[in-house]
Parts: sequence; C-alpha cells; structure tokens
Amino acid sequence: MRMRSLVRMFLLVLCLGGALPALAQDAGKIIDQYVKVSGGSGKLSKLQTLSLEGSLTRASDGKTGTFTLHSKAPNRYYMELIAAGQPEILAYNGKSAWRLSANGEAVTLLGQDALQLEAASTLAASHLLGLKKSKIGAAYVGPANVSSRDAVEIELTTATGVKRQLYFDVSSHLLLKESGALGGVQQETIYDDYRPENGIQVARRLEFHRGNETYNIVINRVAANQTIGERVFDFPRKSQVQLPDLKKLFAEIDANQKATDKIKETYTGRRASEETEFDGSGKVTKVQREEFTFFYLNGEEISTLVGKDGKPLSETEQAKHNDQTKKRIEEVQKKQTKKDEKEEKAREQGKQEKEDKDEPGIEVFLRACQFVNPRHERFRGQDVLVFDFEGNPEYKPRKMAERVVQQLAGVVWVDEKMHEVARLEAYFVKDVKFGGGLLANLQKGTSFIFEQAFVNNEVWLPTYEEAHVGARFLLVKGIKVNEVTRYSDYRRFHVETLSTVAKPKETADPPDKQRN
Repeated sequence: MRMRSLVRMFLLVLCLGGALPALAQDAGKIIDQYVKVSGGSGKLSKLQTLSLEGSLTRASDGKTGTFTLHSKAPNRYYMELIAAGQPEILAYNGKSAWRLSANGEAVTLLGQDALQLEAASTLAASHLLGLKKSKIGAAYVGPANVSSRDAVEIELTTATGVKRQLYFDVSSHLLLKESGALGGVQQETIYDDYRPENGIQVARRLEFHRGNETYNIVINRVAANQTIGERVFDFPRKSQVQLPDLKKLFAEIDANQKATDKIKETYTGRRASEETEFDGSGKVTKVQREEFTFFYLNGEEISTLVGKDGKPLSETEQAKHNDQTKKRIEEVQKKQTKKDEKEEKAREQGKQEKEDKDEPGIEVFLRACQFVNPRHERFRGQDVLVFDFEGNPEYKPRKMAERVVQQLAGVVWVDEKMHEVARLEAYFVKDVKFGGGLLANLQKGTSFIFEQAFVNNEVWLPTYEEAHVGARFLLVKGIKVNEVTRYSDYRRFHVETLSTVAKPKETADPPDKQRN
C-alpha cells in the first residue's frame, strides 16, 4: 500500500514538474521564447514591413473572398476583409484610425475604437520586440487550452489602457491565439500551419472570429520588407476634400477663442475626473475619483473640490477647500492687476507689452506641423472638417513650445460652420525631455483627447478630456496614469461678488445637456 502511494506521488510530481517550467515563467521569458523560435530578435528587428494575402471562406454562408493584412514600422496597419464582394477595412496611419464598412462609407474612428487600432498597429509592427520601450505592460495570466493544445496566456496592456490576450504553445512557443477588441468589435484569431518566410515563422492558416462571423483564411502570399507606400494606410482618397487655407482657418479659430473667453467667465459647471495608476505590467495600482465645481476668471479655471469616490465632502473638508479656492481667486486677481499695471505703464511709454504665453497657441501648430488627409464627416450631429497632422521635420523649432508640438501626431475635428475645434486627438511620437531630462521626461506614446461643444447657443466649452501619461521625474520617479474628465451642468451666473465660492449665483437659464 505504501509503495502504491509513493508511486502515485512520484507520478503526480512528474506531472506537476512537467507543467512547472511553463507556470513558473514570467511574461517576459515567454515572449522571449516566442521571439527566438519566430526567427530571433535580429531578423525580426529588421522586418520593417510584412504583407499577408490570402483567400477566405465565411462560415455562416460559405461565401468566399480575400484577406489582406499590411503592417509597417513603426505603427502602420491595414486589414481588409472582402466576402461576397463586400469589403470591411480597418486601418491606422500613425495619426488617425479609420474604417470602411460594407456600405462603402469611410469614417474616422473615435476614442476606444481608435485606440484599439493604434494598439494593433504597434503590436503588429513591433513583432513583440521592445514592449517596455513602447510602454506596453505584459502580465502572465496562466495556463490555457487552444484547439486541444496546451498553452500559456499573456495579457498585454498598452499605455492607453487597451488590453490584448496572447496564447503561446507550451511545446513550440509559437503564438496560437490572439484576442481583443478591434475597432469596437471583439476579435479572435487562431494561428496554425507555421512555415518559414525569409527565416521568419509565419502562420499560413487563420481561423478568424470577428463579432458573430467566423472566417477561415488560407494565406497564399507572404511579402517581407517589400515597399508599402504611406497611401495604403491613409484615409481613402476618394473620400477626401480640398484642404482649406489653414493660415486663415487657424486665425479664425484663434480669434473666435479670444472672443469667447469673456463669455466663458459667465458660466459655472461641474467636472468629474477618474485617475487610474498602473504598474509596469499594466496592473491597476490606484484609482481616484473626484468631483469639482468650477468657473473661469481672467482666462483661468477656478475649481473647488466637492466630492471624492462618489461621496460629498464633509462640512469641515468643504470649508477647507472653499478657503483654498478663495486664496486662488485672490492670486488670480493680483496677477491680473499686475498685468494691467504693466500694460498701462507700457502704453504710457509708447511701448507695446508682449503677451507671455504659458501654453502653445494654435499658430505654433501651423508652424511646427504639417496637415494631410482632409475629409468631411459628421460629428455629434454637426458637419466637421477632419484632417491628420504630424510634426514638420523641415521646421527648426526656436522655442520649447514649438519643440514639444513638433513631436505630436494626431487628428483634429473642426466645426465647419463655427470654425472651432470640436475634438482633438494627439500623441507624442518621441520622448520629450525638460531640463535635459533632469527635471522630467514625457515619454513616447503619451496621448490626450479633448472635446468641446457649443453651449447655450453662445459659447464653446469643454465637455470631455482623456489623457494617458507616461513620465519620469528627476531621473527617478516614473508614473503611468490614465485620466478621464467629464464636464457637465453648465449654467449661467453673474459675478457680482467672488466672496462666496461654493455656489455662484445662477440665472434662470436652464443647464445645458452635456455628453456623458
């Protein structure tokens, strides 16, 4: 009896021992094994473009068609599915993401849908090399089973919070499955029949699940490091329009903004923010939610904290924050008084005082960037002009603001009737160092989104902001934070006195309905 127990225990240890190497490995080691068997970091790092073309069969009705996937370093992506003559295209050109649906309509993707395309482009072009450099966290999830094969699951989290699950074969270390949303639709790809192409392992059979459809794909052409023009990834040319005189357009936008600055000071509102911190693997380490009331004074936002984590502040806490707001008001008023006195003195001396700008004006974008792919679209019920932008490599920046803006790429939506920026998405294509990196280093991939709307038929006010920040301060402390801010409950009020800061006196105007 004792011998049988020892034999069973021995067999159990053998079984567990066979699984331990995979279980004990961390995400980085599993990815390193994949890189090695896929061709090695040397060959993969030289793979600048990869094109896959093949035939497909749609499982739901047996209809056939074609499949195309192009990727290009550093972050270009183009996927095309054509079944029964109906195309679906998803693409990212390094500045904006877009989709062409079966009805032939091309649209620029927003928010999470766009971020998913951006993540797919970065992963496809990187071949899983340099994930840390791209600020992509990798976390080991556990053992899994894919098509009756033993696998291990890794979860990747991008700097913008997009998650993607990868499953690697325990024996071959090749990628068996990839899952995650793409363009707002849940997608899953199962890889099979790997064969070498120029020394790099490429799957020739794909089982592709997108939404409720399944496509069986056979890859019949693989092209590595062949030229792929930028036009492949850009918004369809037939949907583009003539780019207007940008100097004139930007001048009108700037003038409109200055004209409405004073009107903004007759409005109060609420904003709610959610800040999420992550560790290096993409795991959430802290979530903080706050709510503020605010108004504008001399071009600056005056905010008062009124709630935390969904609960209002206590009377003592609220009184403390009200006092802080009063001090802030006094500081802004003193600052304006000094500015007025300085300008008055300059006028008396016949000089024109130059305005100090802490933030880059829109004219900086005109100098430091170039603009492409203009198109007409509908956004929040309005006609807008949309165009991509990126840094102008030929421009030599002279100021810090110009140097920062030159490292941005993104897309902007301009209300065609009002000539105001309705939405802006941008990210940093390189690290931006302040004080030579000694003070701070704003990391590549840091991105932000800004939206505003026409409130009460008289003024443009912010409605939504989103930021994904990777930064290092004083060469030591690094942070990885996502923050979402929503503005609501805009109301008119009269600044008769600023001694009461908690609730400015409201007019009878109803609150404007804002975006959630």
